Amino acid sequence: MSVKHPIVAITGSSGAGTSTVTKSFDLVFRREGFKAAIVEGDSFHRYDRKAMKVAMEDARLQGNNHFSHFGPEANLLEELAGLFKTYGETGMGKVRKYLHNAEEAAPYGQQSGEFTPWENIPGDTDLMFYEGLHGAAVTDKVNVAQQADLLVGVVPIINLEWIQKLQRDKHQRGYSTEAVVDTVLRRMPDYVNYITPQFSRTHINFQRVPTVDTSNPFIARDIPTADESFVVIRFANPKGIDFPYLLSMVAGSFMSRPNIIVVPGGKMELAMQLIFTPLILRLMENRKRA
Repeated sequence: MSVKHPIVAITGSSGAGTSTVTKSFDLVFRREGFKAAIVEGDSFHRYDRKAMKVAMEDARLQGNNHFSHFGPEANLLEELAGLFKTYGETGMGKVRKYLHNAEEAAPYGQQSGEFTPWENIPGDTDLMFYEGLHGAAVTDKVNVAQQADLLVGVVPIINLEWIQKLQRDKHQRGYSTEAVVDTVLRRMPDYVNYITPQFSRTHINFQRVPTVDTSNPFIARDIPTADESFVVIRFANPKGIDFPYLLSMVAGSFMSRPNIIVVPGGKMELAMQLIFTPLILRLMENRKRA
């Protein structure tokens, strides 16, 4: 891990709530005047949208019905670990974007589902911010996790994650329930083997737990709201975390274990601001000393 050019990595599958965490960090960076090099996890997929369909079909014909974006074969994990290492040591590296939709693609004159060309990170960034599926990934070939200075996991309980995926894919992307369920089943081995283990390597996890019945996620009509949820915040190492301060600042919060604080869902962003601000300031303070 390098203190010279700190790396913050947010890990969670899309629909997990990683965008809320990203927004919180963005506020901290802007308020404190730090410039972040942004790395999108999707930009380290191995295949663009068209090529992924071909790769999935090839895998299926070879008897592999579980080829997915969650696994190492569909991603450039060695390149991601290399970027983290290079940036940590020099503040440099190359990044690109994955263009999710027509709106994102238009400024580049490209098609939705394509990658932009690789470009150098500007030379004046203070830290790197990664959001994606594999910020704490470890395989027999590569260790991404060891390169990051602050690892944050965002993990709704699995039924809630499925509800969020179903609602988004059906209403925003026009998929049928059956098609979404097929995707969930196809990804399951990679989810179990490569996504879940990352949350044991993170420094902090945010897990949203609904307080309404989600026992059959496949018939849910809506996503439980923030006010119908609690957020369980787990610190791998609680040393240096001011729990009395957090409890006094976040109404309705309580501790369930010596390293876990539980906050009402509607207070998640406030809790993030209170937790992340001192951690980022500490990273930047260490950077000055390096």
